[in-house]
Amino acid sequence: MKIPVFPSVLLLFTVVLHAQIDRSNPPTPYPAPKIYVQEPGRFELKNGLNVLVVENHKLPRVSIWLTLDNPPVTQGDKVGVSDLTSGLLGKGSQSIPKDDFYDEVDFLGATLYVSDKGASASCLSKYFPRILELMADAALHPNFTLEEFQKEKDKLLTRIKAQEKDISTIATRVQSTLAYGKNHPYGEIITEKTVHNLSLADIKHHYRTYFVPANAYLVVVGDVTFDHVKKLVTQYFTPWTKATPPSFSYSKPMDARYTQINLVNVPHAVQSEVAVQHLTDLKMKDEDYLAALLANSLLGGGTQARLFKNLRENKGYTYGAYSSLQDNKYSPMPFRAYTQVRNAVTDSAVVEILKEINRIITEPITEEELAITKAKHAGRFVMDLEKPETIANYALNIEIEQLPDDFYETYLERLEAISVEEVQKAAQNHFSIDKARIIVIGKCSEVADNLNEITFKGQKVPVLWYDTYAHEIEKPGDTSIITEEIIVKTILNNYIRAIGGKEKLENVASYTMQAKAEIEGIPWELETKKTRENQFMQEVKVMGYSVQKQVLNGNKGYRMLQDHRESLAPEEREKIQEEAATFPELNYLSAGDITLQGIESIGDKKAYKLKINNQKTIFYDVETGLKLQEINSDTVEGQLVHHILTFDDYREVSGIKFPFTRFHTIGPQRFEFTVKEIKVNEGVSPPDFE
Repeated sequence: MKIPVFPSVLLLFTVVLHAQIDRSNPPTPYPAPKIYVQEPGRFELKNGLNVLVVENHKLPRVSIWLTLDNPPVTQGDKVGVSDLTSGLLGKGSQSIPKDDFYDEVDFLGATLYVSDKGASASCLSKYFPRILELMADAALHPNFTLEEFQKEKDKLLTRIKAQEKDISTIATRVQSTLAYGKNHPYGEIITEKTVHNLSLADIKHHYRTYFVPANAYLVVVGDVTFDHVKKLVTQYFTPWTKATPPSFSYSKPMDARYTQINLVNVPHAVQSEVAVQHLTDLKMKDEDYLAALLANSLLGGGTQARLFKNLRENKGYTYGAYSSLQDNKYSPMPFRAYTQVRNAVTDSAVVEILKEINRIITEPITEEELAITKAKHAGRFVMDLEKPETIANYALNIEIEQLPDDFYETYLERLEAISVEEVQKAAQNHFSIDKARIIVIGKCSEVADNLNEITFKGQKVPVLWYDTYAHEIEKPGDTSIITEEIIVKTILNNYIRAIGGKEKLENVASYTMQAKAEIEGIPWELETKKTRENQFMQEVKVMGYSVQKQVLNGNKGYRMLQDHRESLAPEEREKIQEEAATFPELNYLSAGDITLQGIESIGDKKAYKLKINNQKTIFYDVETGLKLQEINSDTVEGQLVHHILTFDDYREVSGIKFPFTRFHTIGPQRFEFTVKEIKVNEGVSPPDFE
């Protein structure tokens, strides 16, 4: 029999129940649970490969990770060798063509990825033996072909070009380089020049040198048995030749000597990228590791953090503001507080970020903030335990970071025990504004003046100027000319760096160039000789006979048309003297009347148009910095005539890039000259200019 329950009875029951609960005191929290993290099975091959196996039979899946725990290395003038090596790995093997390799992995419903830092794969457990075999084959017997190398090289160059004007890419590059320096592995810059320096032999050498088992760990998690994994790994990875990567030393990165603003001008920027950063030496095994994570989370770990609430919710400066704190056993890493803001509030955003960093260092956080942040970390930790990659990562961290065996089992217990004082102490250890770099990437004509007025804690913050590749540049006297004079010098400097760098160019005492063309079946020859002593000779021959020659030797010179010779008039000498410079751009840097005329298309490329003087205009590639075209204008018999020189096919000679294809256009006529030979600091003698 069903007994009816009337609303009045329910109401009485609720009132009585409520009266029995004392809500004036918060409930006593339960102690933090101890997490059980399965201990992996371990074995080691004779070649040094360490293997960790975590059995988990809940689902019929297996995940595999191969990690090379090598110290970072510098790549020097071949930055990009790591990227290209990774791009070539995983494209089949010496025994399996690329397409067949991809088809089989797809057919098995698996994923498989190989790079120069290791490999990863996931699959159904019934396909585990074959996927492990494919991983080992692709990783240990890569098929490095010239065809694939060229494809990957072209892709990398295209990516570099596509990102050249991307503000986020510029910001990432400048932030890393200023943090570490250009000679540190984490501060090196990949450019078109460094990629062009690479050959297939460099890729093979990099692979042989660093893809070795001495610091390698293989982690297998999933529906497997230890004995089966050991049998397969021994079979497939024993052929991996035992070797140890070389050890290199490099200077320890240092913070700035004092707090400063590092300003980078990007004229097309519609907002500013702002980052306040400095280095900190945090490691997972440090006692204050968890407290430091909590401090960073409180400062800029998400939408509930202080930076976000201040800059977005209170001030409305941005869509988001965050901070990051990284650990690394090999090197100090940057602590960074960052955001993107409107140009008009860039200086205000800098001040607010500094205030928030200073506040978490000098003032204790609240118990409420700490409780909320702990709950977030605990929840994320528990949720991550459901992922196979988390278990693999935990097992690997204990090995390579030298952590206690119970590091993760006691994680929640240690997290819960952290006090307000410990969080503040961690913030004091790992956050700083005393030697911070405040890096601003933006449109300087709109932000520079206000940034120059920033004071913090009673002191003016100095502004230093950098270009988009983290080279320090001269501070302009008047920020209103940033979009003119400073950009012009930046364009010229980019060209100088693109062809070899100022130091190499200044060491060129002379060079000679010989080129040829065929016009309507008739062979033409062009020879040019230059020295830094204001000497110039250019001769055009047709079928071996000289038809035109110009010579300059200091303040005197002549012109020859076939057999007729005449001295150069003063105005002609002046024009040729400019052309006589080995590399005119070195002189243009000190010229004050060069103007930027805008950006125009030269073929399929965008180029900066610089007006050198009333007779000369030069176009420089926006992406590469290289000279694309030069237009010389002159009046001949009352008519304005344009001589257009178009440059292509740059190649390196003695460490300097020269164009090996030159198109000469005069009116309707167009001649293509192909360079046969260029000699640097040889092939020139005084009689050439007599």
